[in-house]
Formats: sequence, structure tokens, C-alpha cells
Amino acid sequence: MSDIETLPADTASRYTIAADSDARAPKRKVQIRSFGCQMNAYDATRMGDLLEKEGYEETATQDDADLVILNTCHIREKASEKIFSELGKLRMAKQDRANSAAPLRIAVAGCVAQAEGQEIRRRQPAVDVVVGPQNYHRLGDLLRQADEKGSAVDTEFPVEDKFDHLIAPSRKRLAQRGVSAFVTVQEGCDKFCTFCVVPYTRGAETSRTPESILAEVRELAEGGIREVTLIGQNVNAYHGADGNGHDCSLAGLMQKAAAIEGIARIRYTTSHPRDMADDLIAAHRDLAALMPFLHLPVQSGSDRILEAMNRNHTALDYIERVRRIRAARPDIALSSDFIVGFPGESEEDFRATLALIEEVTFASSYFFKYSVRPGTPAATLENQIDEATKSERLARLQKLVDSQRHAFNSATVGRRLDVLFEREGRHAGQIVGKTPYLQAVAVDAPRELIGQCVEVEITQSGSNSLFGRIV
Repeated sequence: MSDIETLPADTASRYTIAADSDARAPKRKVQIRSFGCQMNAYDATRMGDLLEKEGYEETATQDDADLVILNTCHIREKASEKIFSELGKLRMAKQDRANSAAPLRIAVAGCVAQAEGQEIRRRQPAVDVVVGPQNYHRLGDLLRQADEKGSAVDTEFPVEDKFDHLIAPSRKRLAQRGVSAFVTVQEGCDKFCTFCVVPYTRGAETSRTPESILAEVRELAEGGIREVTLIGQNVNAYHGADGNGHDCSLAGLMQKAAAIEGIARIRYTTSHPRDMADDLIAAHRDLAALMPFLHLPVQSGSDRILEAMNRNHTALDYIERVRRIRAARPDIALSSDFIVGFPGESEEDFRATLALIEEVTFASSYFFKYSVRPGTPAATLENQIDEATKSERLARLQKLVDSQRHAFNSATVGRRLDVLFEREGRHAGQIVGKTPYLQAVAVDAPRELIGQCVEVEITQSGSNSLFGRIV
């Protein structure tokens, strides 16, 4: 693996802190509503960076927004219909302001935009711009095109890398980010699980260059970020080529990121069990900055269902990988994803999932009822499971994973853990941070500790958070 600490001049220049615009100039306002995964949250942040250069500043409210962007996700059930419902409300708001000095413009971005394309404009003509997740770097041009032609739609998969066109945030926006940040390192997926739309909305697996990622991490560290989470649809498949053409794995990338001054913690998500390489498992043993928490989706404990899902691993494969990870880092905590009611799932298949959960034990988990995604292979499978059965199974699974989560949180009471404080709490004199295991912890302490890692003794476990005292 080559040395990628020294960045090429062109890469470094792309991430030089953007000059703050003239504060006296009138600003238009944009509200960005982001739905779904961490990558959408990252994309929303970068859209805000781009639009600041176009003369916009972000607002939390629709009433004073000149532009509203719905940054959409296509993973959840009936995602498209929920977006069209929101667009109906925005259309009425746009009509109310049609003759005002500040008319409203509407944009739809993200995976629903990619999947629906022109259909969004057909069903809701009030939309000005439709842009897929690979093209939001063109937002400024698309808004100008909409001004000239009435609308703009861009859902093509571009030849150029959008990350080459993203600008660095201004000092003001960097200061607003807090102490933790997401950094996209990989997009798309080549696994083609039969239930998933990601390969069709985000495209094939692509990895950013390590130079561009490390430049972004340096930028964030200089702005006060202390924890970075490297994200991708299949992040542990990361294999970026550096400027010399040498391949860099996720483990190598994290080692370089951890060496950047100011970065205290590294995380990554979301992973596929097939791509837990030896060097990545070893990084959990050797890299102190890599937090002992891993999100590793399995989806089902039934080999028959895993095969129907095209996961290309068995339940035993998953369990063996977990054993190797825990051998490398005994105190690691795991979370996972589960789909209940996949087509053809029998009671025996479902019980196999419960058995896997009981054997592995998870600190937390996400679980969903299977829902049809048009265009995916599973949508055409026979033996679709009825809603009543899916709901009943979901309740049983939730009871089990909730009991494991409560047990994990309760086991931290009396322990001393490093907590990275991120913000003020709900009550005066209280601040809130996260443990290495992503648990929220509230303590009574001065706000000057925000941004610092401090040893905390956990004194109480609540339903959704922990409480402690500074040691």
C-alpha cells in the first residue's frame, strides 16, 4: 500500500475552505428535508455547501424558504407515495406564493428521484427540478435551467465523478457541523439482493480516491470534527486507487484517517458479511481510533431465505465471521438488519432467524416487514406473506432484540467509558455525548466539554439513553 499522506495539489485545492460570501448580500433560503439513510444525510449536507455558493442559506422552516428540496429514500415501504403526498402540500404552498415577491421553488433529489424520473414531473407539475443522487453537484445549473425552461430533470448516471465537483464548506457551515460527521467513501452495490433497489438507484459499486477522502477528513478536523463515520451502501467493499494507481482497502483508509490530527474516533457503515476482509477484522484489533461497534446486516437466519434473497452467504457463514471479529476485538458490540416476512418465509424459517439472534446477541438491531419494491426480483416471487403474519412475526422479533438491547445497556451501568460530548442536553447544565458503542449518555457538566472525550461512569440505564457522571 502506497503512502497517500501527501495530497496532489489539485486535490488539495478542491478542499481549500471556501471563502465566506459577502454577509451584506441578500440571501435566498433553502430547506432541505432528508429522508432515509446516512448517505442521504451526507448528500443533504453537501447540497447545502453547493447552494451556499449559489447564494442560499439553509433554513429549518418551509415558510421562509425560497427553495424546498426533498432528498428522498426508496428503501422504505411506499416511499414514492409518501413523497407525492408531501409534494401535494408543497404545490398548495407554491400556489399561495405564486404572485408574491418570493415565489417557492420545489426540487426532488435522491433515490426516488432516480427511480421515478420524469414520472415525478408528470404526476406533480409543480416540481421545478428532479435530480438523482449522482447528479446533485449540478443543482445550480439545474435551477438555472428550470428558470429558463420551466423545469429540469437529470437522472442519468454521469461519466464524471460527482465528488470531483463538490466544493468545500465555508467556515460558517463547518462551524455548524458539531463534532461528528459522515464522509461518503463508496457508493452503489454489485450484490443485487433480490429485495433491494440500491443497484438500480445508486448504480454499481464505485470508490472515491483515498486522496479526496483524506482531504475532506482533514477539512472536517480543522473545522472541529472529532469523529468521522465512513459510509457507503457496501462500505467494506471499498477499494480506492490512489494517485499512483495502488489499491487502498477500507482498513488502510481508516489507518490514514486516524492519523489526521484532531480525529479521535473512526466508524464505518454499512457492511456486507461477504466483504469482511482479514485486514478489516485485524483493524478492529489494532486501530485504537476504530470504535468497537459494527453494523453487520444479516437479514435472515434461514439459509433457504438467504438464498432466495441472493445474499450469497449462509447463517453459519455469518456466525463464523462474527466469531472471528469477536476474537479480534472481544468487547465489540454488533447491530444488524432483519427483514421479516420475505416471500415464502415459513414459521421454521422465521424461527431460524430468532435462533441466530439468540446465538449472536446484538446491542441493537433494525427490523422491517418485507414490502414489494417494483423492479426488484423479489417483487415477482410467489408466496407473498400476508400482512397479519408479518406483523405478528415482527412483534416477536422486536421483543427479542429489545430485550438484548436493554440487557446490553444495563450491563454498562457501573462501567467507566470514554464519552465524546456532542451537544447540550434538554435540561440546564446537562450535556450529551456518545459512548464507543453509540449509546447516548447525558451528564451534568459544563458545556465547555463539548468536543472532548471524557471518562464517564455510567450510573443509570434508561429506555433510550444512559446517564452518568464525570470521573
